[in-house]
Amino acid sequence: MEVILLERVAKLGQMGDVVRVKDGFARNFLLARGKALRATKDNRTKFDSMKADLETRNIAAKGEASKVAEKIDGRNIVVLRQASETGQLYGSVSSRDLVGLMEKDGINVARSQILLDAPIKTIGRHKIVIAVHPEVEVGITVTVARNAEEAERIGRGEDITVRREDKDEAAEALAAAEEFFEEGAAETGEEAAEG
Repeated sequence: MEVILLERVAKLGQMGDVVRVKDGFARNFLLARGKALRATKDNRTKFDSMKADLETRNIAAKGEASKVAEKIDGRNIVVLRQASETGQLYGSVSSRDLVGLMEKDGINVARSQILLDAPIKTIGRHKIVIAVHPEVEVGITVTVARNAEEAERIGRGEDITVRREDKDEAAEALAAAEEFFEEGAAETGEEAAEG
């Protein structure tokens, strides 16, 4: 089905473009949400008469979205969840969770605006894109940790997925190896002096 886009649609086109899409996508998404019109002769003339009005509304909406984007851009959201020693969460962090946390900070975004391909299932820092407006996207950082102290360590850039016992064992092994090679170097030096 051919439709005329009434606003910019990601991966599809700009306002005023006539694009061919699958019938179900057109009926269930584009037409139902007022993002497009069927590309008939009547609708083409109707679009031409509405074009100036649509552009002014789009510019106003884009301006408001830019103000909201300034408040959101670069923000760090800390999410505390239970997780295993390896950093796998016992559950996940979804766009619904992020919307709730942002509302607590006084920022209203819809779940559909958070561009999260799959729920977050590991501890660490994750970059998320939020489409405040079809033409305005901002990035936030989501820090997922087991507790506030761990969130601070992740914020400093520490790798918390490696257990402390493993670090201690690695340090001991490194010290033993250095000691072994220092002794070996001393013996080969004495042998060379004798020979």
